[in-house]
Amino acid sequence: MSHALLPKNVALVIKYQKDPLKALETFNSVKIEDGFKHTLPTYRCMIEKLVDVFERMDFYNCEPSVLSYNSIMNILVDYGHHDQVHKVYLRMRDKGISPDVYTFTIRIKSFCKTGRPHAALRLLNNMSSQGCEVNDVAYCTVVGGFYDGHYLLDAYELFNQMLELGIFPAIATFNKLMHVLCKKGQVKESEKLLSKVLKKGFCPNLYTVNIFIQGLCRKGAVNRAVSMLESMNKEGLIPDVVTYNTLICGLCKGNKVAQAEGYLHKMVNEGLQPDAFTYNSIIHGYCKMGMMPNADKILGDAIFKGFVPDEFTYCALITGLCQDNLVDRAVSVFNEAQGKGLKPTVILYNTLIKGLSKQGLVLQALELMGEMLGKGCIPDTWTYNLIIDGLCKMGCVSDATNLLNDAIAKGYIPDIFTFNTLLDGYCKQLKMENALELLNSMLSHGVLPDVITYNTLLNGLCKVAKSEDVMETFKMMLEKGCVPNLITYSILVESLCKSRKVNEALDLLEEIGKKGLVLDTVSFSTVINGLCNIKDLDRAYDLFKRMKQEYNILWRTSTFNIMINGFSEKLNIEMAEKLFHQMGNEECCSADDYTYRVMIDGFCKVWRIDSAYKFLMEMIDKGFVPSLTTFGRVINCLCVQDKVPESVRIVHMMVRNGIVPEVVDTIFEADKRAVAAPKIVVEDLLKKGCITYYAYELLYDGVRDKRLQKKKHSSHPEHRPGKVSHHVDNV
Repeated sequence: MSHALLPKNVALVIKYQKDPLKALETFNSVKIEDGFKHTLPTYRCMIEKLVDVFERMDFYNCEPSVLSYNSIMNILVDYGHHDQVHKVYLRMRDKGISPDVYTFTIRIKSFCKTGRPHAALRLLNNMSSQGCEVNDVAYCTVVGGFYDGHYLLDAYELFNQMLELGIFPAIATFNKLMHVLCKKGQVKESEKLLSKVLKKGFCPNLYTVNIFIQGLCRKGAVNRAVSMLESMNKEGLIPDVVTYNTLICGLCKGNKVAQAEGYLHKMVNEGLQPDAFTYNSIIHGYCKMGMMPNADKILGDAIFKGFVPDEFTYCALITGLCQDNLVDRAVSVFNEAQGKGLKPTVILYNTLIKGLSKQGLVLQALELMGEMLGKGCIPDTWTYNLIIDGLCKMGCVSDATNLLNDAIAKGYIPDIFTFNTLLDGYCKQLKMENALELLNSMLSHGVLPDVITYNTLLNGLCKVAKSEDVMETFKMMLEKGCVPNLITYSILVESLCKSRKVNEALDLLEEIGKKGLVLDTVSFSTVINGLCNIKDLDRAYDLFKRMKQEYNILWRTSTFNIMINGFSEKLNIEMAEKLFHQMGNEECCSADDYTYRVMIDGFCKVWRIDSAYKFLMEMIDKGFVPSLTTFGRVINCLCVQDKVPESVRIVHMMVRNGIVPEVVDTIFEADKRAVAAPKIVVEDLLKKGCITYYAYELLYDGVRDKRLQKKKHSSHPEHRPGKVSHHVDNV
């Protein structure tokens, strides 16, 4: 598009063109210019010019006819000038011109478009008294208006009334109504109307079926769409390219790409020629599912049959390759597109930049943006957003901020996504001063923070334990008219619990429920954890029970873990064990490695060593890998009680898993206390052939090194103790 051909310039030419015919000629001619699209100002100027001509008809003693009035009112309705429609109608009546059926239909359409279907119905009912015979178009317009306003029952009853009066919709009128309903996702209603007219002997055409198949596919009901296609032949209707394309697109969106490919072959067998939409839908479907060989095969077959890959094709391929970590191939495809004469647009560049950024190749993405500028393709806000997002995910938030400042200096206006991305980056690094500065910058650029912005900021402030700032930011959020969601309140609850204001957190829970928000596991678990932290286990357990009994919220593993840990820390291991067994009987709950660690630790604290050993074995049997600390704690307890066979089994497991350093530490610590059991355990393992002599030497050397290190540190008190690392490749 040339710089001279701007919408504002076109609007000025139309406005100051005295000859209305030449103004209309200008309006129509610019539409054929490459890249030009009419905007609201150009349409407004043209309409004003037409209205001006209409107004001047009186001056030239040229009385407009009902046809002229209808034409001008129809144009005004189409472009939303509904107040002017009414003025033109009143002038028409003042001139003594009687409205005809088209006048009424235009006014009915105006009422429906402004959300007044009941007023449209009154007008419809008055048509007969005004000497106008009601037709199918007027009825279907009001029916459509009722559906738009979600008056489904009124719409269906009016449609039935029309049929009972013997007014049957023309195929074009009915199809238009079907199209409006399906486009709005009201497929069930369109099906009811279709079923009604079919019973009355209505014969749908191919366009009717195509509309309905499209509606089904949009709602994700692709199986029903397939059934509709299969039943078309019975109705004597032959599917066309549009039918197949609609179904293929729906199947691909539902990840049924192989089935879509089957219909591609079927349409070819029926003599239909697939177009770019057909091939691109299937290629995109396979790429989205990561099935690149299938996409390559379809593309190869399509090219052989004369298909020329376009921008959409290359975007799909690049996206799919980047998802499969085949970035080098994605770059090759991008270069191939240019080599075949396709001039990359900002969309194609952004596709590759997105892929590179998601793979952490932000430097390459920046280089590509530089190449983009060199080739005269101007980056858009989304280009900058993609690279800023990539930099933030790499932790380079300062670099991302510099890039934003560079973009602003070049005239780009950052959007909400830009600021939210940077804000998230700063909050994850706990750089809250930078985050708050960014919020101010956001407001100064006229970008209003949304709930994601505030939640990100609140979460960051909560993590750095700035509870007062959390509440201040929440107040600001409310003052700016931003409505908090459940995540917002969950953060507030967490902040209050962290600052030990658990009573306030409980009050807030009640308030959340009153606001109509559905409380979740996270909210309750946070408060329960807060109560456990202040050692108020009675109230914590009471809230734990109420969570399911009163609020009907299912317990999760994390909730049980909080309570089990709370009782374990207070050495009430019996209650912890009771909850552990209760957890196994609950839906969506099962003990995880953390649960077992807490239970084992609790048993060791109260010297229930047999239970600790049993839980450790059960933990391993279920596929969990105990931590070094858990292994060591149980071994120490067993050694103290001279339970050598059990210790043998545990040490054997540790060595088998390559955990030699912890065994060394355990032996050394036991040796200091003159406990011979750990050494006996290891020697017993060697005698029984459970470990190799090499493993035994490693363990022995480890103990010796520990002793030497201890002596060295004793002779040099200023030297801080360090940890000896032992690495075993094969034991």
